[in-house]
Amino acid sequence: MTADGSATSDDAALGGRLILRQPLRGHRFGHDSILLAAATPAQAQEHAVELGAGVGAAGLALARRVEGLAVTLVEIDPALAALAQDNAARNRLAARVRAICLDVAAPAATFAAAGLLAGSADCVLMNPPFNAPQNPSPVRSRSAARTGSPETLAVWLNTASRLLAPGGTVALIWRADGLSDVLAALSADFAAVVILPIYPKPDAPAIRVLVRAVKASKAALSLLPGLTLADKNGKPTPETEAVLRDGAALPFPAT
Repeated sequence: MTADGSATSDDAALGGRLILRQPLRGHRFGHDSILLAAATPAQAQEHAVELGAGVGAAGLALARRVEGLAVTLVEIDPALAALAQDNAARNRLAARVRAICLDVAAPAATFAAAGLLAGSADCVLMNPPFNAPQNPSPVRSRSAARTGSPETLAVWLNTASRLLAPGGTVALIWRADGLSDVLAALSADFAAVVILPIYPKPDAPAIRVLVRAVKASKAALSLLPGLTLADKNGKPTPETEAVLRDGAALPFPAT
């Protein structure tokens, strides 16, 4: 049960290598979180920040993959932030992972007061709200996680840019049909953009894009061969299994 009295469930990720407590109602983690972690470059002794972390699925999956990585989980909902911190402890990652309750749109001074100084992160990962607000979920936490204004993406990327050191990397997941919005929002502070389309099955249009970009870079854009989640019979592909069950990194080029 959460601090506000909501019922929770314990659910496995990475083939049971993570056990995450999350609300039964509201936004619940899924494949997007694990794919995002797999797209994020990180090394031991670096600092990663997850914006809009929810119960911490992506950031904890990244911490599980990269031994010695410090991770800060930023989440606006106090109940979810508390669950994220509890999940770090339950998975024996609390020595390297901390959760803070903070609005991604908060000013720099508020982030600094929470220990997140400008230029303090080596990588930022995020799954911003990407659905139009005209059909929001009646469950507040689900709606907050899934819907945003047209300015949401720019606000989140501005925060990412401020937190990142020069040469730092942002990784995000977005609707495939909104790729042009992502590229436009990245253009102010980022380059070396690398795009990985995500296909649900063979011969189907992409449903998501994973995008990485580097702060203060001048390198050109790259479009990678896509990841297909399942074969024509609905069985996960070996590449998908390696990521979702074994915690493998996705094959992005080195930045």
